[in-house]
Amino acid sequence: MAVDSALSSPLGPPACEKDAKALQFIEEMTRNADSVQENVLAEILSRNAQTEYLQRFQLGGSTDRDTFKSKLPMITYEDLQPEIQRIANGDRTPILSAHPISEFLTSSGTSAGERKLMPTIKEELNRRQLLYSLLMPVMNLYVPGLDKGKGLYFLFVKSESKTPGGLLARPVLTSYYNSDHFKTRPFDPYMVYTSPNEAILCPDSFQSMYTQMLCGLLERKQVLRLGAVFASGLLRAIRFLQLNWAELTHDIRTGTLNPKVTKPTLREYMGQILKPDPELAELVSGECSADNWDGIIPRIWPNTKYLDVIVTGAMAQYIPTLDYYSGGLPLACTMYASSECYFGINLNPMCKPSEVSYTIMPNMAYFEFLPHEPNSSGLTRDSPPKLVDMVDVEVGKEYELVITTYAGLYRYRVGDILRVTGFHNSAPQFHFVRRKNVLLSIDSDKTDESELQNAIANASKLLREFNTSVVEYTSFADTKTIPGHYVIYWELLVKDSANSPSEKVLNQCCLAMEESLNSVYRQGRVSDNSIGPLEIRVVKSGTFEELMDYAISRGASINQYKVPRCVNFTPIMELLDSRVVSAHFSPSLPHWTPERRR
Repeated sequence: MAVDSALSSPLGPPACEKDAKALQFIEEMTRNADSVQENVLAEILSRNAQTEYLQRFQLGGSTDRDTFKSKLPMITYEDLQPEIQRIANGDRTPILSAHPISEFLTSSGTSAGERKLMPTIKEELNRRQLLYSLLMPVMNLYVPGLDKGKGLYFLFVKSESKTPGGLLARPVLTSYYNSDHFKTRPFDPYMVYTSPNEAILCPDSFQSMYTQMLCGLLERKQVLRLGAVFASGLLRAIRFLQLNWAELTHDIRTGTLNPKVTKPTLREYMGQILKPDPELAELVSGECSADNWDGIIPRIWPNTKYLDVIVTGAMAQYIPTLDYYSGGLPLACTMYASSECYFGINLNPMCKPSEVSYTIMPNMAYFEFLPHEPNSSGLTRDSPPKLVDMVDVEVGKEYELVITTYAGLYRYRVGDILRVTGFHNSAPQFHFVRRKNVLLSIDSDKTDESELQNAIANASKLLREFNTSVVEYTSFADTKTIPGHYVIYWELLVKDSANSPSEKVLNQCCLAMEESLNSVYRQGRVSDNSIGPLEIRVVKSGTFEELMDYAISRGASINQYKVPRCVNFTPIMELLDSRVVSAHFSPSLPHWTPERRR
């Protein structure tokens, strides 16, 4: 299709006129980032001027930045919890937003062991849809011909709950997939998936994964890209294929559907497309029955051009495994988003994962940045924190993201630490460094140091009758297994070797730890199968002293040395593993039920 030269973009020649308009929009937003931000803030403050929250700070209807900054404090989720609880309980007065809160989006970050509830309003779906609409026009600049095939994306809905006041509480992607924006989306040749809506919207994770994988195998030659939200999700799909290829190939060979798939809408859909194909069944079983799964993705899906998964932050730990299964296919990280707000896009999606930078789109919310000093909260007793506007951040510096949203979060600390890598026009580009205070993460779970400490304290109670205690501990997220799992190293003090804890007791300690972890972790274990059983590795007495000696030999101060509560440095892990005397796993699943909102 010829594209009007007037619509061409500095980002590159667009694939079609629709793409040209999207790229032009990106250019306009980023070129005028500061004025867009000023307008966004003025709009948020003027429409919400009569809300209880803004009235409390006596803005007097003012919409200018200086008044906003001088009167509104920076807040965390805990500061907002009383207001959120009132809305959850059914209070419909304009507390945070003049527009009605339509539902709560549940954040994978936790507060007191429960998911955080993020208020949202109906129009936010339009804003999120707008950001999604920019992704393929950018990708088309780098990978031509994506309209000539399909995407095999493993997408899932998760459990929903209702608050006492009747509002839905569910993850942001579950909200999006259940919306008309997704379910009745117009045809776009660049956005065709092998997975039908019936499979994506099936809440049973086995039936959903089985039919999505089966559809992907049936259309293997049309698949141009494979994806999931997180790297861990795509690896879980590969592991599913390892475990279920025999049943899948039986279905392909016979043209019949596995009786474990019971959902009527799924059986009806698959009945329309499933026909006996012995040749395809032979090919898939030949590849999957071999011991060597190196490069299995391009062997089964030979036309795959890239993998579309998030591999930044905690997900970077999965890159070597993805490279193994994909034969080194490019990894595309296309966008940066959270339950609180969608933030921006990657304008160079085919770059190396270590070089991924996201361009913040200034129309999504009002953004401020708290300079981040390692080992510091960014606050001092003498002066309030100095927040920096979007266009004033400095390249090379790290900041914590602070947002003000249309849905009623004001100067809210997201907890993401970002490093400025450059600018696109006047909009900053950021490398995602990490989540603040997160120690362990396998999938969407986030476990911090205090939570791990509490879990170990609870598990230690089982050791008391054996006169045994945990002297020291550290941890790491083992992602070489699929699904990944938490590994905790324990050094024990056994005061009576004739009465030391048995293997069964130590296995129960693993389960006691899991029972103490937050509901997001337990859902991953029980419902999503995205996290494997927790493992405790008991190490020889004196191991942690050796660890300190090693750290000091590398320049650590003996006065300031603290045992790291999470390790990922290879020599340290090799040292720990060489001292392991026994390994123990959680013998059963921890307790989890969909959260009942109080």
